[in-house]
Amino acid sequence: MAREETRTAKSTTAHSSATPPDGGPLVAAPRAWAVRLVVVGIVLSALNLRPAITSLGALLEEVRDGLGMSGSVAGLLTSVPPLCFAVFGVMAPRLARRFGAGAVVCAGMVAITTGLLIRPYTGSTAGFLAASALALMGIAVSNVLMPVIVKRWFPDRVGSMTGLYSMALALGTSAAAAVTVPMTEALGGSWQSGLAVWAGLAAAAVLPWIPLVRDRGPAPTEPKAARSVHTRVEGAGPVRPVHARVKSPAPPALRITRSRTAWALAVFFGLQATAAYITMGWMAQIFRDAGVPAGTAGLLLAVTMVMGVPLAFVIPRVATRLPHQGPIVIALGVCGLAGYAGLYLAPAAGAWAWAVLLGISNCAFPLALTMVGMRARTGAGVAQLSAFAQSTGYLISIPGPLLVGVLYQHSGGWGLPIALMIGLMVPQMAVGVLAGRDRTVEAEAAR
Repeated sequence: MAREETRTAKSTTAHSSATPPDGGPLVAAPRAWAVRLVVVGIVLSALNLRPAITSLGALLEEVRDGLGMSGSVAGLLTSVPPLCFAVFGVMAPRLARRFGAGAVVCAGMVAITTGLLIRPYTGSTAGFLAASALALMGIAVSNVLMPVIVKRWFPDRVGSMTGLYSMALALGTSAAAAVTVPMTEALGGSWQSGLAVWAGLAAAAVLPWIPLVRDRGPAPTEPKAARSVHTRVEGAGPVRPVHARVKSPAPPALRITRSRTAWALAVFFGLQATAAYITMGWMAQIFRDAGVPAGTAGLLLAVTMVMGVPLAFVIPRVATRLPHQGPIVIALGVCGLAGYAGLYLAPAAGAWAWAVLLGISNCAFPLALTMVGMRARTGAGVAQLSAFAQSTGYLISIPGPLLVGVLYQHSGGWGLPIALMIGLMVPQMAVGVLAGRDRTVEAEAAR
């Protein structure tokens, strides 16, 4: 009997890491290779979340001439990214629950690859916009799911992993701005080739997610799956495994719109996105109109973007150590106001200084991502807050780049557009201070 009980106990222990007979998945520690693969996937995906936009900004004048766009239509083109992020980003949590976050991000990278490859060769403005929307759809779902993946796989390293992700995003953004013009010249001067080449980087980002396509894990907005438990039935002989479905109680539905912090974070996200997409879409053109050569203008845009590489790693780590992130919001906003004032008064003379200041200001993006992870207690809360803040924020940011294009065309200069940018920075600082308060959306929604 003792020998039989020992064998049964060993069988029970081995079975505890497998799927119980009722089919319920077990919560198991992730394998080391899977964790490394997720890190590689996060970095490669982040590298591809902005080249579709900044590579176009560096060649916007050539694309406008090649497709016969007016300034207003070009403004519409620069408004497509936030529109797609708002429309498709809200779908990301639902898709992740059904197919798994890894599968959705993998599909997103495929969409980016396809869109970037075909958009330069469509031959029309409508086709260019449609192919851009396909690529941006992939970017949108990946944008929303990155904080969710970080929270799930690295719950004790949210700040450092968000910093790594943000640093890779800034590196990809700046690289596309810096090398698109010289790479276009090296490829024979064709703007189509200069834009299409970025599809290769996106294709590389598909690979690490392929082994994770079947990884469903705990759904990002659901409690962890049930565990199999093993008990001894008194008076019934040897130990026998008894499989029971032990579920964490489902959390009450989070009414995210009842949280003032969620709204403040959404508006902060929207206003920083407005500034970022105006910068990515128009800053190179501002410098070119001031007499700066096209290659130098692309480098200036790259300097603005590359400032996010070190700061995107530092700012989230500092932010997670502070009870209130308001001081960081104020510091970034002051840099933005100084950079815009410089663009207004002496765009060419102090070009490098303005590029640096605006690059520092644009680091409001990794700060916003970090606050998404800090303003919710659970993975479910982070997923819902990320989708709400990003989708609402990107809706708010849609008119900005378009309005800049309209003001530029009808005023014949950059005075009014830059005044608009300065005016939007003040409310960005105000709502950022509100979003940085030490509280959670679950607590506010419950009240």
